[in-house]
Amino acid sequence: MPVDHEIAPLLQLLSANPAMETMTPEEARTAFRTLTVDMRDPATVVPVASVEETQVAGADRPLRARIYRPESAGAVPTVAMFHGGGFVIGDLDTHDNMARAICAGANAVVVSVDYRLAPEATFPAAPLDAIAATKDIASRLTDLGGSEVLAVAGDSSGGNLAAVVAQQVPGIKAQLLIYPVTDGGGSYPSLAENAVGYFLEASTMAWFIDNYAPDGIDPQDPLIAPMHGDLADLPPAVVATAEFDPLRDDGAAYAAALEAAGVQVTHTTYPGLIHGFFDMDAFSGAARTAIKESIERFAGLL
Repeated sequence: MPVDHEIAPLLQLLSANPAMETMTPEEARTAFRTLTVDMRDPATVVPVASVEETQVAGADRPLRARIYRPESAGAVPTVAMFHGGGFVIGDLDTHDNMARAICAGANAVVVSVDYRLAPEATFPAAPLDAIAATKDIASRLTDLGGSEVLAVAGDSSGGNLAAVVAQQVPGIKAQLLIYPVTDGGGSYPSLAENAVGYFLEASTMAWFIDNYAPDGIDPQDPLIAPMHGDLADLPPAVVATAEFDPLRDDGAAYAAALEAAGVQVTHTTYPGLIHGFFDMDAFSGAARTAIKESIERFAGLL
């Protein structure tokens, strides 16, 4: 099917802007914040009971984090969430509404983690931060959600970190992987089919990798490519991918690999949607449906 008719105008608007790979990382971060924070209609912000700034442990220093609490009273699950942005852009604010949506929709406390970004901190800083932060969150469940259930969630590069954490930290009960990158060294048809014109482009992905992973990194290191990690006995997963996304087949391949390893997986490729649809609820009814459905399935695992 064609690109969702409500997202097509957004793609036209974005195409008029300079390509991210022509910017410095700082310029790219500012541009992304303009799109995701400054342009957001306050009426579309998902309500939650409370939001609290905090810190969690990182690999070598404390990290900023944000705790979102649902309206529900009593003990609820806790979710460690990692934002997308190619390991170069994105922050707590750009993914504020995603954290809110998971908090409200899954009836869980969400701890959004502000891990270190490249090129200031290259691989393996991000996964080591994510692992350390999740272990810290696991030690504080009584004060966070109150139940013994700990899960992970993330989109794009954040989905990569969530998948890595699920492999590296014992006791994770569920994972929500939203258009994740899991096999950066892999070759998949969607990388060519959706290389240009659908928000995330192949040239931008290459720019992200150039900033994040200097030459000499093993592309099959499980900390950068969870596809090549140990998939046995991992927690059940919800994997959401988009038809017009260069990462579509990467996420689908990871879902299939998990299933082949005996992991419970629910995977959906949402027709007509593009990379980043989890932040496009204000523009698209199809995106709103996909977000709601993905989070409801995740809630079922919790």
